[in-house]
Amino acid sequence: MPAQARDKFEAIREKIKSFPTGPGLYFMKGSAEKVLYIGKAKNLRSRVASYFQPSGDPAVSRGPKITEMLSKVQAVDFLETETEVDAMLQEARLIKDIRPPYNTDLVDDKTFPYLEITTAEDFPGIYMTRKPRPKGSRLFGPFAGAKDLRAVLVELQKIFKFRTCKLTISKADTKRRFFRPCLLYSIKQCTAPCADKIDKAEYKKIISDLVKFLRSKRSTVLRQLRKRMTEASDALTYEKAAMLRDRIRFIERLDRRGTPDEDVQPEVFAADPTEALQKLQNLLQSPEPVRIIEGIDVACIAGAVAVGSLVKFIDGRPFKSGYRRFKIKTVKGIDDYAMISEVIKRRYKYALRGEELWPDLVLIDGGLGHLHAAETAFRQMKAPILKIAAIAKKEEEIYLQDSPKPLKLPTHSPVLKLLQYVRDEAHRFAQHYHHILQKKKMLDEKS
Repeated sequence: MPAQARDKFEAIREKIKSFPTGPGLYFMKGSAEKVLYIGKAKNLRSRVASYFQPSGDPAVSRGPKITEMLSKVQAVDFLETETEVDAMLQEARLIKDIRPPYNTDLVDDKTFPYLEITTAEDFPGIYMTRKPRPKGSRLFGPFAGAKDLRAVLVELQKIFKFRTCKLTISKADTKRRFFRPCLLYSIKQCTAPCADKIDKAEYKKIISDLVKFLRSKRSTVLRQLRKRMTEASDALTYEKAAMLRDRIRFIERLDRRGTPDEDVQPEVFAADPTEALQKLQNLLQSPEPVRIIEGIDVACIAGAVAVGSLVKFIDGRPFKSGYRRFKIKTVKGIDDYAMISEVIKRRYKYALRGEELWPDLVLIDGGLGHLHAAETAFRQMKAPILKIAAIAKKEEEIYLQDSPKPLKLPTHSPVLKLLQYVRDEAHRFAQHYHHILQKKKMLDEKS
């Protein structure tokens, strides 16, 4: 190994000594602080140190791809998490967002499952799903593993006796009393609202108790189960004790989850964009279909770091490889218009040189002033005529070129929902996951 590489690795090994021994994420970073690889660890110090053992041979222990990556690593960093589950969920999200070149897993559209309660129904059902309903349900999760969640759902049903079928059950249906319930009713794992074996108020109480249980620490239930397990063991009824032991483990796995707000999976909630794109083409009076939409947002994180983001949608779906973050370089203080101008000029200089395609629509997060700032930036670049729009958050009004008055679309409009999705994704990409990393200042930039 060359002397320069030895010195670099020695400096990295010295830094690793200060890493915590708890769970979290680690980041292999190359030149210009670019994140090359993201990994999770139960013990950060031990895991990261294993890459840089003086006597180790990474080509043998980890293969040629990791060896190639290590040759490019200039620094390592970490992000502590409270639990291994937090590390798993944050790793998946950051890999999807940042797309480090040496991460091959978790870059696809695979998502973590939720526990969904269809609260809008007379007799809510409880399901495991990767595609929640757009409205009328309550979500718990995302959960770290589908297998664990399935097992937990079975145990919860034994306790609370809720329905998991997909039947449409209405309180007003008087013919329910003639319906024959399924086997789950016979084995006392469902209260059979399908067959009018329980009234709406009593069933709602079951769902309310389940929600409280899912939101609580569950310590009372676990304490009771452990007591029953000990009693069964003392009575030499080992089969019952083993059953209770397994139930305790399943319930404890309920904590292997995140929250819908903190562990966002925006791709889970995307609607079919076909109708929206057709109507958007008419709205923009565009002679060509609107296929590529790029959304731009700017933000000041914690009043200090100014950040710009660009997200790309192709045919109404996020195209993560086209996402970009920009650390604002030329603007002092808080000046949204100037920051939008900088992002546009840095982003579209490649299209101006013919190295990338121009989008069919550039969507700015903001109002009329933000739209004018974008138009001015494109004129200064002498860019070709583009379709530009802005969408304001408070009133959800859409500003179009050559129209001083905003457009107010119905809340159920597919066009509005698509533009909101692009806007919200740009906002999330600028802010939400920068909050995860802001202590480490790990912004991936494109200059």
